[in-house]
Amino acid sequence: MQRILAVDDDKDILEVLQYILEDSGYEVETLADGHFLFERIKAHHPDLIILDIMLGNMDGRELCREVKAKRSTTDIPVILLSATHYAETRKQNGNPDDFIAKPFDIDVLLLSVQKQLAA
Repeated sequence: MQRILAVDDDKDILEVLQYILEDSGYEVETLADGHFLFERIKAHHPDLIILDIMLGNMDGRELCREVKAKRSTTDIPVILLSATHYAETRKQNGNPDDFIAKPFDIDVLLLSVQKQLAA
């Protein structure tokens, strides 16, 4: 079973993500605080990370950069989520594998997840 780590400081979003993804056959781990991202990656070895851009006092794009910069995590696909609907967000230097705007369409989310896990 493929493992997904969903990171968002909004517990409601995490619950929705977990429900949708588990219902689609994925094992889902959630995290409400980006400070523990690398500990959780090390403990659970996710196949994919869904990461909110606005994580309280942290920037998901910066966390995405760190994931992509580390040899041990560089191959994990990262999908950034954001309520800011700027096309520019995708071009900013987080280097995500995909970007989804909130509120997200369930089908768009699932297609992106499938695409990234198949890559």
